[in-house]
Amino acid sequence: MERWLEAERDQLILWLPVALGAGIALWFALPDATAWRTAILLLSAIGCAALATGRGGRAARVIAIGALAAAAGLALVWARADRVAAPVLQRPTVATFAAQVERVEPLAARALVRVTLLPVGSVTDARGEALDLPPRVRVNLAEADAPKGLGEGAMIRLRARLMPPPLPAVPGAYDFARVAWFAGLGATGRGFGPVVVTTPADGGSGLRGRLSAHITHSLDGSAGGIAAALATGDIGAIGEDDSEAMRRAGLAHLLSVSGLHITAAVTATMLIVMRLLALSPWLALRVRLPLVAAVAGAGAAIGYTLLTGAQVPTIRSCVAALLVLAALAIGRQAVTLRALAMGAVIVLLALPEALAGPSFQLSFAAIAAIVALHEHPRITALFGPHEEGAARRLARALGSLLLTGIVVEAALMPIAVYHFHRAGLYGAVANIVAIPLTTFVVMPLEAAALLLDAVELGAPLWWLVQQALDLLLWLAHLVAAVPGAVRSLPAMPDGAYAAMVGGGLWIALWRTRWRRLGLVPLLFGASWALATPAPDLLVTGDGRHVAVRTAAGLALLRDRAGDYVRDTLAENGGLIGEPSWLSDQPDARCSRDLCMTDITAGARTWRIVATRSLYPVPTAALIAACRSADIVVSERGLPRGCMPRWLRLDRWTLQRTGGVAVTLGTGRVTTVLSPGDRHPWRVQAAPRAFTHRPGFRGRDHVWRARHPDERQDPGSQAQHS
Repeated sequence: MERWLEAERDQLILWLPVALGAGIALWFALPDATAWRTAILLLSAIGCAALATGRGGRAARVIAIGALAAAAGLALVWARADRVAAPVLQRPTVATFAAQVERVEPLAARALVRVTLLPVGSVTDARGEALDLPPRVRVNLAEADAPKGLGEGAMIRLRARLMPPPLPAVPGAYDFARVAWFAGLGATGRGFGPVVVTTPADGGSGLRGRLSAHITHSLDGSAGGIAAALATGDIGAIGEDDSEAMRRAGLAHLLSVSGLHITAAVTATMLIVMRLLALSPWLALRVRLPLVAAVAGAGAAIGYTLLTGAQVPTIRSCVAALLVLAALAIGRQAVTLRALAMGAVIVLLALPEALAGPSFQLSFAAIAAIVALHEHPRITALFGPHEEGAARRLARALGSLLLTGIVVEAALMPIAVYHFHRAGLYGAVANIVAIPLTTFVVMPLEAAALLLDAVELGAPLWWLVQQALDLLLWLAHLVAAVPGAVRSLPAMPDGAYAAMVGGGLWIALWRTRWRRLGLVPLLFGASWALATPAPDLLVTGDGRHVAVRTAAGLALLRDRAGDYVRDTLAENGGLIGEPSWLSDQPDARCSRDLCMTDITAGARTWRIVATRSLYPVPTAALIAACRSADIVVSERGLPRGCMPRWLRLDRWTLQRTGGVAVTLGTGRVTTVLSPGDRHPWRVQAAPRAFTHRPGFRGRDHVWRARHPDERQDPGSQAQHS
C-alpha cells in the first residue's frame, strides 16, 4: 500500500474535497443530532488512531486527513443549517401584508413574475386577525398584476395565498423544502391583484432585469430567453416546449451560466485587452501584457458572475477561472484536476449544502471527466499537437470533441437519472454543433449587439443572433424527436448512486492500474439501478393524487391533475410522456367519488381502492370496499371499520409518512417522511405531519400490517423503508 500511495502521491490531494463532501453527504444521510455527533466523534477517533499507530507512513496520514476532513464537512453543513435557520409558515393561509422586494425574476414563458419579499409591519389573515409571517417569502404574480415600479428595493402591499415550502410530493421527487431552508424562504405562494407599490424601486428592476428585458425585446420567442440566459442567467423567457427539447437533446447545460460561458467571457476579454495594449510599442516592451490581460479577465469573470445572480455553477466556474488565471500569471499549468479540487473545496466551505444539488454535481463531474480524460497519456498522444495538414487537424479536433462529449455524457448520466429520472442519449452528437455555435457565434454576436445598441446600431447583429439561436432550437427539436433520445428510469436507490459516484471518482482521480478497480462499484451501482423495479403505486403526500401501474402503463386517479403533478408522477414512475387516466382503463371501475382497480404483480392480483373526491361515500359501502381491497388510499380520514388486507393510506397515515411509493412485487414501501428524521426542514414539517385526530385508533396500522404474502408464507419478510 505504501508503494502504491507513493506512486500516486501527486493525486492524493485530489481526495481532500471528496472526503469533505463525504462528510457533508453523511449529514444528509444520517437522521438526527445523536447520529451526527456519533459520526463526528467516530471519524475524529479514526483520524487520531491512524496518526497514533501509523508510524509516520503515508497511508496513516491519508486515513487521518480523510477522516478529519469528513468530520469537518459534517460539522460544517450542520453549522450552516443552524446558521441559516429561519421561521417557517406552519399552515396554508391567505394574508394581506406589506413587504420590501428583495428580488424580481420575470418568467415570461409562463406569464408570471416571481418576487422574493421581506414582510414588514403588521400582517392580517383572511379573517382580519393578526398573523406572524416568516421574514422571507416568495410569491408568484401574474404579469398583468405586476405593477410599474416593481423592482428590487420597492415597498409593496398585496394579498397572497401562502403555504409552507412543500416536501417532495413522492419519494425521489424534488425537495423544495430543503432548498427553501438553506435559502431562508419560510413560505411560498401566489399573489392576487391589485398589488400596490407604496415606494417605487430607485433603480427600477435593476441592471440584470433591465438587461434581460432589453434582450428579450430584441429577439422573438424562446431565442430571446436563451440569449437572456447567456447574458444574465435568466431563463424565465424560454418556452416550456423549447426548454424540454433542450433537456431531451442534452443541451440544457447551455442555459445555465457555467464553465463554457465564463471561459468565453474571460477569453474574449483577455484577447481584446492584449490586442489593444499591444498597439503601443512602449507598453509591449515594458509591461507584462499577459498579466494585465489576466487581471482584466479576472474582473470580467467576477462581474459576469455577479450579473448572472451568482448561482452555484457560476461561482464554481468563476473560482476555477480565477485559479487558471493565477496559474497563467505565475507560469504554471492552468487546467488541472488540482485547480478543480481547490475550486470544489472553496465552494463546499462557502456553501456546503450545494453538494446535495444537481447543479454542483453536474458541473464538477463534467469538468473532472474532461480534465481526467485529456490528462491520460494515450489521449494526449492521440489528440495533442501534430505536424499535419488542415484536414487531418480538423478531423482530429472533431474526434476529440466527440470523444469528450461521449465521456461527459457517460459521467453525467447517473447524476441526471438520480435527480431527474431521465437522461439523454444523443447529447454528445448534438453538442458537437451546439457548443461551437454558442461559443464562437452566438455569444460574440450578442456581446457586439449589446455594445452597438448604445449607439442604436445593433439591429443587424440581433438579426444574426436570432438566426443562430433559431438554428440551435431547430437542432434541439431535431435531436429530441429521434426515437430513444431520452431514457427514463424510476427513482434510483441512494446506495446504487453512491456506488456509481465512488467508482467514477476512483477511475478519474487515480493514475496507476489500480484505478481499474473503480469499475467494480460503478458496474454494481449501475446494475442495481437498472434492476430496481418501477413502483406500482405512487401516492402524493396529501392523498389527492394516485398513480397506478396498469397493463397500459401509468394511470392517474384524477382527471384534473395539474401539469406539475402529472410530470412529477410520470418522472418518478419511470415514464416518458403523458400518463393515462385510471377511469379509462378496462380493469378499473370508477365513479365520481371512488375508483377500484385490480393489477397483477408478483404472481398475484392486487386490489386497490381510492377515493377521488371530497364527497362522502356511504359508510357501509366504503367498509365493504375496504375489506375486499389490499390497499386503500384517501385524502380523507377513513372510518374505523375500513381495514384493508395490507395498507391503509388515508389522511392520518399520510400526514406521518408524506408521499408513498409501493412496489407490490417485493412489498417495498418507501415514504418521504421518517419518524426519526430530524433534519431541520423535516422538523418544521413535523407539527403538520404528526398531528392526528383525537381518539383515532389504529393510526399505526400501515406499519403493523404484514405483507399479504406473509400470511400465506410465515417465512417471508415484507421489506419496508
